[in-house]
Amino acid sequence: MNNQLLRTASLLGCLLLLQGQTAAAQDSDKRVSLSAGAEFTSGTYGGDVDIEDTYVPFTATADMGRVGLRLTVPYLSVRAPQGTIFDPDGVPIPGTGVMTTESGLGDVIGSMTFYNVLQNRRQGFAMDLTGKVKFATADEDKGLGTGANDYTVQADFFKFADRVSLLGSIGYMFRGDATGVDLDNVLVAAAGVTFKVTPDVRTGLVFDFRESAISGGDSVRELTGFVSRRVAENWRMQGFVLAGFSDSSPDWGAGLQIKRIL
Repeated sequence: MNNQLLRTASLLGCLLLLQGQTAAAQDSDKRVSLSAGAEFTSGTYGGDVDIEDTYVPFTATADMGRVGLRLTVPYLSVRAPQGTIFDPDGVPIPGTGVMTTESGLGDVIGSMTFYNVLQNRRQGFAMDLTGKVKFATADEDKGLGTGANDYTVQADFFKFADRVSLLGSIGYMFRGDATGVDLDNVLVAAAGVTFKVTPDVRTGLVFDFRESAISGGDSVRELTGFVSRRVAENWRMQGFVLAGFSDSSPDWGAGLQIKRIL
């Protein structure tokens, strides 16, 4: 069920913003970080009962000055009625049978980001470019993935200020050919704002949008609120809640992530 990857877009976008701020200030720094998290989402997706899923990603990031590499290996568990079908975009079409649970390795994601491709320090502006590959490692038979690789290119825009910063992202996802299904490539986008509450605490809101890969399907539309806090010199923790606004999105969700800079 690969839509979990997209539900974490807000969280990853916020973390990317924090990384971008640091990279803009210290272009020559090299550092490695590890993070782990857990996300729970629930929604009826147009049906009568809640479909629940848990997404647990483990991520390693290597920032090498102007280039960043990221690898995410997730565990995924989905609880849904028997007969539920997951379309190739990962959106559940609810069944009517008894509740069952499927779990296992999710789709592994690798990405490369070029920081500050465009930058104006005087205006507090920066743009990053990212290429991302979603590898089809999840079990297609269990409904945990599409069985096809996906490729995404995106540009992230940042406008920094003393206490308030703005984030924008736009990209395009090239969908792999799932068995027996013709998928459309899709536009993905996000917009958000972050507030610096104290030197150690940030909070903000991010709205995510993604077109449906199925002609006539609902787009994904979700709003995420987050709080990020530095809990020690090289440790940061972030919690978030989200609300969905379409049948392709969960009704609600919440998660937590902790990050360690080595």
